[in-house]
Amino acid sequence: MDVEVQEYARTLALRSPDHYRVGPFTVRHNPLWTLKYANYAIPDRDAEPSAADVTALIDAFRERERLPRLEYLPVWAPAVEPALLAAGFTVENRAPLLACAPEGLLPPKPVDGLRIAVPVTDAEFADAARTQHQGFGGEGEPEEGMAHGLRRATADGGIVALATLDAAPAGVGGCSVAVGGLSELVGLAVAETFRRRGIGAALSAWLTERAFGQGCRTVWLEPGDGDVERIYASIGYRRIGEKLNISLAPAAD
Repeated sequence: MDVEVQEYARTLALRSPDHYRVGPFTVRHNPLWTLKYANYAIPDRDAEPSAADVTALIDAFRERERLPRLEYLPVWAPAVEPALLAAGFTVENRAPLLACAPEGLLPPKPVDGLRIAVPVTDAEFADAARTQHQGFGGEGEPEEGMAHGLRRATADGGIVALATLDAAPAGVGGCSVAVGGLSELVGLAVAETFRRRGIGAALSAWLTERAFGQGCRTVWLEPGDGDVERIYASIGYRRIGEKLNISLAPAAD
């Protein structure tokens, strides 16, 4: 399953309209959104990059004013991490990967008054982008590309959901377009004032069930930390592997 997940992520990167290739790497580039999680490279399977390949990758990121960064499963290309470390990259974290199949999904605890729906209007997409931006620790208004990305995700066949409570935006999340029966649950964020009420679990379960209803056989995700992993575990997600997030610090002035 972990190899299937990596193949899925690489396929989506290759389908993204602004992706580009550098040596044995595919780079998922977002021209409207500088967030590091929206811009990263994935190595080819069993890639063995040379020092020149890594230097070219770094240069490509910096030419586009993005942080040189990769997200991938170490078992997919074991020789890549040593090459990156030799070039000065630093491991951000080794995140567990979780997955859920239809028969494993568990019902979340109900949240009185919670409404979950797919955003439709510009105002709803703006609310979703703002909730996601601030839920991940951002201040003020999000970049223009954030709402654009959410709208494009739905247009491309993915799922975006906005949760509201007491008529206020409370949470947002999505499932990426299905490929080979797999989908990724991404971008789940709950507004600070609405946390610890079960909204994250309810929203995750809603998205997962909707993905299954559209024919997915597995939904996978990367939890932010141990507390978040426990939320997903409560609705049936289980560990299937580990993903490496690794980046190169900005060059000194």
